Formats: sequence, C-alpha cells, structure tokens
Amino acid sequence: MSSELSAYVSDTTPGRGALRPARSWLHSDAPSRSLNGPWRFRLSPTATAAEDFTDEGFDDRGWDSIPVPSHWVLEGDGANGRPIYTNIRFPFPIDPPHVPDENPTGDYRRHFDLPAEWSDAERVVLRFDGVESLFTVWVNGVGIGAASGSRLAHEFDVTSAVRPGDNVVAVRVHQWSAASYVEDQDQWWLPGIFRDVTLIARPAGGIEDVWLRTSFDHGRGRVDAEVTAEASAFPVTLRIPELGVEQVWATAAEVAPVDVAEVEPWSAERPRLYDATVSTAAESITLRVGFRTVEIRGDRFLVNGRRVVFHGVNRHETHPERGRVFDEQHAREDLARMKRFNVNAIRTSHYPPHPRLLDLADELGFWVVLECDLETHGFDKVDWVGNPSDDPAWREAYLDRIRRTVERDKNHPSIVIWSLGNEAGTGSNLAAMSAWVHARDAERPVHYEGDYTGEYTDIYSRMYASVPETEEIGSDDARSTLMNCTPAQSARQRGKPFILCEYAHAMGNGPGAFDQYEELVHRHPRLHGGFVWEWRDHGILAETPDGTPYYAYGGDFGEVVHDGNFVMDGMLLSNDVPTPSLHEYKAVAQPVRFVFDGDKVAISNLRHSADTSDLRFRWRVEHDGTPVDAGDLEVPLVTAGESGLVPLPRIPVSPDAETWLTIDAVLAEAAAWAPEGHVVATAQLDRSARRPAPAVRHRTGWRPDAGTLTLGTAGFVGGSLVRLAGRPVTGPRLELFRAPTDNDEGASDGVEESDASVAGVSSADLWRRDGLHRLTTRRLSVERTADALRTLDRVSAADSALSVMVESVWSVEGDELELRVEIEPSGGWRTVWPRIGIRFELPDGTAPVDGAEWFGLGPHESYPDSLRAARTGRFSAGIDDLSVDYARPQETGHRSRLRHLTLRSGDAEVLRITAVPDRHGRRPGFTLSRHTPQQIAAAGHPFELPDTTTSHLIVDAAQHGLGSRACGPDVWPEFALRPEARTIRLRIAGV
Repeated sequence: MSSELSAYVSDTTPGRGALRPARSWLHSDAPSRSLNGPWRFRLSPTATAAEDFTDEGFDDRGWDSIPVPSHWVLEGDGANGRPIYTNIRFPFPIDPPHVPDENPTGDYRRHFDLPAEWSDAERVVLRFDGVESLFTVWVNGVGIGAASGSRLAHEFDVTSAVRPGDNVVAVRVHQWSAASYVEDQDQWWLPGIFRDVTLIARPAGGIEDVWLRTSFDHGRGRVDAEVTAEASAFPVTLRIPELGVEQVWATAAEVAPVDVAEVEPWSAERPRLYDATVSTAAESITLRVGFRTVEIRGDRFLVNGRRVVFHGVNRHETHPERGRVFDEQHAREDLARMKRFNVNAIRTSHYPPHPRLLDLADELGFWVVLECDLETHGFDKVDWVGNPSDDPAWREAYLDRIRRTVERDKNHPSIVIWSLGNEAGTGSNLAAMSAWVHARDAERPVHYEGDYTGEYTDIYSRMYASVPETEEIGSDDARSTLMNCTPAQSARQRGKPFILCEYAHAMGNGPGAFDQYEELVHRHPRLHGGFVWEWRDHGILAETPDGTPYYAYGGDFGEVVHDGNFVMDGMLLSNDVPTPSLHEYKAVAQPVRFVFDGDKVAISNLRHSADTSDLRFRWRVEHDGTPVDAGDLEVPLVTAGESGLVPLPRIPVSPDAETWLTIDAVLAEAAAWAPEGHVVATAQLDRSARRPAPAVRHRTGWRPDAGTLTLGTAGFVGGSLVRLAGRPVTGPRLELFRAPTDNDEGASDGVEESDASVAGVSSADLWRRDGLHRLTTRRLSVERTADALRTLDRVSAADSALSVMVESVWSVEGDELELRVEIEPSGGWRTVWPRIGIRFELPDGTAPVDGAEWFGLGPHESYPDSLRAARTGRFSAGIDDLSVDYARPQETGHRSRLRHLTLRSGDAEVLRITAVPDRHGRRPGFTLSRHTPQQIAAAGHPFELPDTTTSHLIVDAAQHGLGSRACGPDVWPEFALRPEARTIRLRIAGV
C-alpha cells in the first residue's frame, strides 16, 4: 500500500469535506431524490485498486450489480467475502491507528438524473446515512470528500460538481480503517453502504436546521425553538394547529419561547404527539412534537415529575438476511412486539439506529437511551494500552461522533438520555464528549457505563451487577464502598439515579432471576430498572451444502478470529419467534400487580403516568384446567402509582379437582401495537381443596427373581421395562445430565459464585469432569412380590468413585401401575447437578409418540428461577413445539409442577401418567423430545441433530436453575440443584 493511501485509511480524524455542523434528520418539502437501488459494484481484496473508476467515462459494464442499501458480504452468494463476528476482539492486528493492507474495498458507481428545475436550488447536497467503514465520494470525476463513522450521517455539498441531466456518483468503501478501532461493537462486521443515499435540493431561503425543545409542567407546555437559517429566509412561522399555535418570527433575533396553556404530556405509556410545521416562504419542515420535561432530582430520574422505571432492552439493528439494512415495516412490528411484551425502553446499542426508528419510538411510546457510535472493547486485550479514549489524537473523532449523534436526533421526545458509547474504557476524550453534550443540551442527562467513579456523567450505571450488588447500590448504607470507587466516589455515585444498562444476558435458554431484580426496583427508588442484553439473536440465514437452512453464528463463515454463538443472545430468535425468556420478562415487567387478600384482590397500577382506563379485567375459574365459570371484574379507575381493593367473584371450589382463579388485565380497545383483548398482566389464585397424596403401600415378602414378568400394562425382562401399554418402552434410566445451556457453559470469572460453583470454570465443564453425560449402571438386585417388582442399581461414571443408588419399585395399585423411584447420591459430590430425573425411551413402534397434553405449568418451558410466566392449566403441544429451536442446541422444553400427562400419537392417546407429589409436596416436571440430552449436547446447530424414530420422556424430580452465567451472575443459591436424595412417583395407565 502506498504511504499516501496508508495515511488515508489510518487517519484518526473523521474525514474531510463532510458538511459541518451536522444537522437534524428532518421531514422537508424541499425536493429530494433517493439514490437507493441497483449500483454497479467491484470488490477488491486490498485498498490499492486503481481509481480510474471515478472518471465519468469509465466502462463499468463488467462489474456486478449490488443493491444499495446492503452489505456486500451478504450479497453475491459468498463471492463478496463473508461476515465476521467478534464480541470484543479485533479481527485485525492491534496496531492503532493502522489496518492491514489486506483491506477489502468496494467500489460503487451509479448514474442519476438531476432535474432541470433543481437549477434554482441554492445548494445540492448528497447525504449518506450509513456506510461501513471509511468512504470517499466523487461526482462526475470530481473528488467531493471522505468520511468515517459508520452509523452516522454525513452530507456533502456537490453543487459545483453536478449538472442538469445525467450525472455519475462513485464511492469507494474500505472495510477497515482507523475508525474500526472505535467501532468494535458486539456484532457482525458488515461493510458497505447499508443505509439510504439521498440527493437533496436546498432552496434559497430554506431552513438549514430546527430544534423544537419542549417542556411540560402541570398541564402547560412550552416550546423553545432553535431555527438555523439565513437572515433572508425570515420570516419563519411555527404552527401547531391542534393547539392553536401560529407564531411568526420576523427575524432570528425574535425567535422566542412559545407557551401553550393546555397540553397533554408525552410519555412512553401515552405518547401524545402534535403535528407541527416550521416554515419559510421557500421550505416547510414537518415535525411531531411531544411535551415532556426530563430532569434528575437528587437520586431520582424523572419525566414530567414522576420517577421512571426502565423495563428496557438493548437493541441492535440486525436481520438474518438484510443485516443492518433498515426495513420500516419490520421495525414497526418489532417495536409493537416489544410493547406487547411490556418493554417500555430501548438502549440503542451501541450506535444511533436508522432515524426512522426514532420516529416510531416517538409514535408507539418508548423511553430511549440514544447511544453514540463508539466502542473500543478490543483494547481490553492489551490492558487498554493505546486506547483512543484518552489519546488527544483521537479527540476530534470522538467529538465528531457525539455531535453527529445529538444533532441528528435532538428533536425526538422519546430520547430521554444521551449515551457516549459503550465499553471504551475511560479518558479525557469521553469527558470532552460529555462536556459538549451538557453545553448543547442541558436537559437530557449523559450516560456512560465506563465512568465508574462518576466524574463526567449524570447517571450511575453498571453491567451485570449481581442481585446482592444491585441491592447494595440501591441501599442507603453510606458505610459501604461501591465497586471500583473510593468512599468519596461512592458517595457521589449514591447521589445519582442507578440503571443496569445491561443485565440478564439472554443467551440461549435463560436467563433466570428477572423477578429478583424487579423486586429491588420497587424496594429502592434509586434503582430505575435496566436493559436486558439483548432484544434479538443476530443469526444470519445460511444453508448447508444439501440446502438445509439454519441461522449461522460466529465461526460458520470460516472466520480466523470469532466469538462463536455469543451473538445469539436475544429474547427473540433470529426468525422473530419469542423465546420463553421474553414471556418471562413480560410477566415480571407487567405494569399491573395483583395481591390476593382473603376475598379481595389489591390491584396496583405500577405505570409511570397512565391510569387503568384502557384496561378491562377478566376472570375465569378452572377445575383441573377445565373452565367452569368466567366474567368481568368491576375495577374502579386506578391512577398511576395507586392501588384499589376489589372484591373477588364467587369461586366454585371442586372437592375432586384443583380450583384455580385467573385474572387478566386486557386492553379494552385496540392499540397501535396490539388488538383489543391483548393480555397486559395476569395473576392466579389457588383455591383448591387440600387432598392428601395416596400413601405408599409398603410391601413385605420380597424374593429374588429374574424379573421376567407382566405387571398390569407393563412387561419386564430381567427386571427392565420392555413394554408399556402394548408398545415398546425402555427405562427408567437415571438422568443427571442436561445438554448444557449457554449459561451452563459460561465461566463468569470475576462475578459472585454460588457455593457449588468454581470461579473461571463452567458448570458444564464440572458436569463433564464428573461424567454426568456418560453414566453407566450396575444392577445390584431384582426382587418381586405377587404384584410388584423392585430393582436396585448403582449408577456411576468411568474414572469416578462417585455414585448414585437408584431403587425402582413397580406395583399394581387398583387399575393403575405405580412407579416409585428413590434416588440417593453417595458422599463426595462437590458441584451442582443439572437435573435429577429418569428417562424413558419410546421407540416408534406402530406409531410415534409426537405430542403431549398436560395439566401443570405452561404453556412455555419453565425452570426454578424462571417461573413467573408459567401458569397452572391444561395445555397441549406437538413434540417439536415443546422445544425451542435455539441456534445452538441445548437444554429446552422442561415443564414444571406436573400433575397429569397424556402422551399422544397423532390424535390418539397412548399413555396417561399422573405425577404424585413427594412427601414435601414437590411435584416433578417433564420433557418430551426427539433427542437425548447427550445427542443435543453434541450438536452445534439444529441441522446437526441426528434423525431419530424414538421419542424420549424425562421426568425430573428437580432441575438446576438457569442463571445468567454466560455473561453475568451464576444461578442464585436458592435455585442451585445440589446432589440430594429425591423421590419420583408416577401412576401410569394405558389407553
């Protein structure tokens, strides 16, 4: 690479030629033309390709065609390179600000027509809303400028280069540049022109920029206007027709605040917007105005004078086929889905999203933490040596990024906090960014999690703090010192509002403990909630050689350096399917709380500002999951932050079945994000008459036997089950293993561990060390009586002296067959177990077992620390629907607190099982799957699971919790499964 070119791509400044200052993304009636569509495209393996393509007459007919916007690595069936996923690591040598000569470079060309009437324009501007990473622009062979800042807008004045009629624009995009060192976000590296390209005619006498700052106070509104225009553009008129506002300013000096006597406030719950225009004789700008006041008062974050609790998610822009290319219809549905799952806030991790997304956030209602396009996480590898955040050479690049972030999006009422970026260490450049924001926008506070000591930010923020640490932060114990802080710094941070900008890492099956964090928020007002990491998986749709589709993650494209499936960490799968964790989140974050007290229920409205006038309360009574009565609950209007005590309906209690009352708060009318009747919140009350479990009938007269016999519907050979209800069945086999979840595989070095965990070592590694995935059995005895069979087995693993004794007793009890399994571990087990269960093999036989109906917790999978979304009822599902199609196969499908289970083959019932509580009243759970835990654990992707004709039923006496150890705290000790004696008792009937 030539020295001149090397200096260009390694330049730390943000480019040359882009217009400054940056301005808002505005809806204007000035003429514009989209340059989206097919462009000619050539990809070179290095940055040194000849620049002859910039000439007007260059023949590009031999080039490929590529859509703009797009990412070139997602086009061309692999011919244009492949995506790269890293979380922290740089996919190039850490040699700032330099990048390798092997620097994929895309050259783009297209013709465009400039209308003759544009000759009246004062200026013609070419706008790029997103290009990764560094790009240079030519128009009609004239060099226009260059810019970096991939998720930021850049405009260029091309007035002198364009002409009426045909024109040619050429763009060169380098995948790597100095800017890549500050764009090391946890996502795919996806180069190209991936947002809109627009040609804009700027009229003489037009409006260069406008900012309508609004406030709200006790029913009154105020608009502080900032209008940027030439003196000749005046007069300027502000109109808000619905409020009767028509304010004319003859000169810039006359622009003054406008007071509005009566106005409805904007909030995330009631996003009231007013259409406004700011006009001159030459141009009219249309905005949607929301009135709200953002402030920090003491250690409270307030909007319109009321404390905000963020039930938020971290949102990346990602799509399995388009990457970060924006699709408005998909984005609208994505945000509507958030609202349906009680998400009220978005942190735009870790860059400004497409500007239209913020229009949607204004309209649908979200609290938004708008984050700058900045992360340098790869410098953690070298202990932050050379980190740009404290290097004066990078100061202007940092300031340019925050200016473009704030200026583009300053008009949005949904944005209540500015964030400097993410995981970029700390330093003087970040402090300078904060100072600039405070000077530019005195109302909205500044956030940056890496400012641990609170030197230049307004909010105390942490990632993945454990429940005890979060509680300590929320408490008023001034004697304790916060992490990474001195006593004086701790006191400063305790005086600020606290948010968890990332928590509850939603990777694979999990996380657990949503409810524990939520409880702290209601107990400690300093705590303002947080943002789950993250909203959706980033899988890229790919195909195996035989055409089987799957969602690819790190390493699937042959990357030299990658971070595996760590990019699959959302509550929404790549194909838009909500995971059980999203249902759990909805239940925990529900804005209405029910507390039953005798014959009444206290209904608390936990919302920020909305009363319950938009809700209807429905109730139903079920006996063993079968509806017997229903109606509407008369609930008086409950204002935000208040409660009401309401009488319960008469509940018919069955002496022979469980009686459950369910209350749902539903939308009384359709909203923009959900239909009428959508369930917002729910609660259940158990009114069952207590019935004792059938006593164990102890037998005598056991005698040794070969164990070849028939008991009821069961057939045994050598003491082992071979047939049940006329079909081949084997089992029960002790199962202590589960296919490790991503949290089970997490080592979480440096976080608080349970007393059964080892810092820096995953639970899954400990399970494999102890051989839980390869247990073997030695039968010690087989005995029988006239109507019972008893076996005793010692279960252990090769190269281990640890063992488990398993006693299984089959007996005929009336017209049912009972199985009682007593499980008792030896001494010496030092770690948690994933499960304590028994597994049955159900071969195809005449018809496969392919579905289940059950009475217990459902409808989704549930685990000890993720039960809030589960309700007691009667449910049914096919075998494939019982499992979640996680991108990396892992433990899935457990349903807790089973009462009755019916296995089905098509529409036919095969087997009925009743689960009898143990002597402590604990009920087992079940999993029905096409694969064993061992088969699931061996697969890296769903397509790697073997074909099988056998179904596998596991009945668990207990399961280990989920936790968040893939990136955060381990399973809370209360939900950790320690080796212990357990009993499983089942009543089985054939059909």
